[in-house]
Amino acid sequence: MFDEIMEKFEGSPSQQAVIRLLLERGFSVNDDGRVVSGGIEIPNTGIAREIGVDRRVVDSTTDAILDDEELRRIFQNISQVPSLMDLAPVLDLTVLSIAVDDADDVGIVATVTGLLADHEVSIRQTISEDPEFTDEPKLHIVTDHDLPGDLINELRDLSFVRKLEFQ
Repeated sequence: MFDEIMEKFEGSPSQQAVIRLLLERGFSVNDDGRVVSGGIEIPNTGIAREIGVDRRVVDSTTDAILDDEELRRIFQNISQVPSLMDLAPVLDLTVLSIAVDDADDVGIVATVTGLLADHEVSIRQTISEDPEFTDEPKLHIVTDHDLPGDLINELRDLSFVRKLEFQ
């Protein structure tokens, strides 16, 4: 789906950058063509500054979204999910990030969360990046506890795991 969305803007790398930001941040577009997070409007100048484009590029991108029925349905219904990952150091949480060989493989989340449950590690939050929206998707798991060494070894030995990172 991500590729189909980006194809609609293939002639404009600047508009693709706007689309990528909207998707990554979970920003939606209201009926007036304004970028919003919930009911809070995000100024187009701020979006433009963040990605290094002119404000008019944001305007033209939101106009194009509203003019395309499929894009309108997507961008009027997207929403953010709050993440504990950035708060982990403040809240004394552990974040395990797992990069895998093929994010489209079936059972990755179930296998990893099953191993954590087997080791009696409770999970506060799980975030699975969509392979359609990012080049190197990861599975992020936030826990209340440090992970025991034997669990880390078991995770590292899983056939689909390419890399483990801890925060």
